[in-house]
Amino acid sequence: MASNDYSRNAFFIGGQWVAPSTTRRFDLTNASTEEHLGSVPEAAEADVDRAVAAARHAFDHSGWATSSAAERAAVMGRFAEALNKRSTEIAKLVSMQNGMPASLSALFEGTLPVGLLGYYAELIGSQSPDETRPSQLGKETIVSRRPIGVVAAIVPWNYPVVLAMTKIAPAMAAGCTIVIKPSPGTVLDSYLIAEAAIEAGVPAGVINWVAADREVGAYLVSHPGIDKVAFTGSTPAGRSIAKVCGELLRPVTLELGGKSAAVILDDANLDQVLAGLPMVSLINNGQTCFSCTRILAPANRYGQIVDAIASTVSSMNVGDALDPSTHVGPMASAAHRQRVESFIAKGKSEARLVTGGGRPANQSRGWFVQPTVFSDVTNDAVIAREEIFGPVLAVIPYKDEAEAIRIANDTIYGLGGSVWSADTDRALRVANQIQTGTIGINGYALSIGSPFGGVKASGLGRELGPETLSGYQQLRSTYVSG
Repeated sequence: MASNDYSRNAFFIGGQWVAPSTTRRFDLTNASTEEHLGSVPEAAEADVDRAVAAARHAFDHSGWATSSAAERAAVMGRFAEALNKRSTEIAKLVSMQNGMPASLSALFEGTLPVGLLGYYAELIGSQSPDETRPSQLGKETIVSRRPIGVVAAIVPWNYPVVLAMTKIAPAMAAGCTIVIKPSPGTVLDSYLIAEAAIEAGVPAGVINWVAADREVGAYLVSHPGIDKVAFTGSTPAGRSIAKVCGELLRPVTLELGGKSAAVILDDANLDQVLAGLPMVSLINNGQTCFSCTRILAPANRYGQIVDAIASTVSSMNVGDALDPSTHVGPMASAAHRQRVESFIAKGKSEARLVTGGGRPANQSRGWFVQPTVFSDVTNDAVIAREEIFGPVLAVIPYKDEAEAIRIANDTIYGLGGSVWSADTDRALRVANQIQTGTIGINGYALSIGSPFGGVKASGLGRELGPETLSGYQQLRSTYVSG
């Protein structure tokens, strides 16, 4: 394989590299340069059947599901070590495929997945599989936790490794087996994860990977061999998956879209806001579900805040994702850039363009979009309602605290958010009135040990934290009479 050709020719099924059932392939492109990276096999239904069968066999017959917590934790520890050896290359591959700035991919795609494996390996060791409770009509009740079975995991392209691991780590800890369908645009990283699993001695069939399109992904979701579905992606796709799982009475976790608000209160330290803006509102080039792309600014400081945000955004370095100095990389694909640009065009007709709005003049190749700021935005504008998933900010004025809360809640979504104030107690009081699954005070810092997920159209269930583990377990009560 040439050094500039990252092509692969197999799927990872049952602990082995397995030839695909068809000759169909996905072409992969460097988002920053538009150079061809290589190609990988595209799965058909027959490949999904094999992957599910391998996961089913591993769950039913390998002893993984009945292994002790200590045994699973040991495997996960070796897996984390093997993954850590490949963290630099994994981060590089992700940045090339989806445009994530290298400084961010090193943390989110290189380091955080290793931490997730370690966290759930330690957590499962502290959880007793059986708990004895009092019984009102008998002697006692034994409440048992058992793995739920075979998990289908559908992973998006924006954070392909860490979002896969938010499913793999708790599933492994619980004793489940898993079939993962990565996004067609970010597949190369999954091969390194599979290599790490082989090195670590993860039992055959516990982890399986097949890259497929939406139709074959839908086949996986409805497959009779699947016991649970874990999905991260768009709200429309999540609704479709929920409908299928509802009909099948199949447990499902949905981490979906958002249109989060950053509420800047009138006493906020503007320097603190501007320092946090890149991570809160423009992280991963705006291609992040929890990004606060609605900026709510008090009317009495509106002009000052708009000018300061525009100055900060326009000074951000736009460039190759692998360049350490890059703040904003390209969009993940040509089609996605076109989508983002269509929203910018709409924004120009319904608000005032303050900065950005086009393609950077110094980038002749790559799917780049200038970081863009609109002012004089009303909350009923399309750019304030729709999830754009790009570096586009809408600054919305409000008169008082009550109106800020009303605007923040006036959305179908409820995933993230932030409140900025010099008074932490005030910020917390406002935050407690915003309808969302997560929210930050003077920033937004995810935590492995705390549940992450949304309300309203932003999803069902939670990832991260100890609460997630229960989603991969079945509870059984054994009533002991004597």
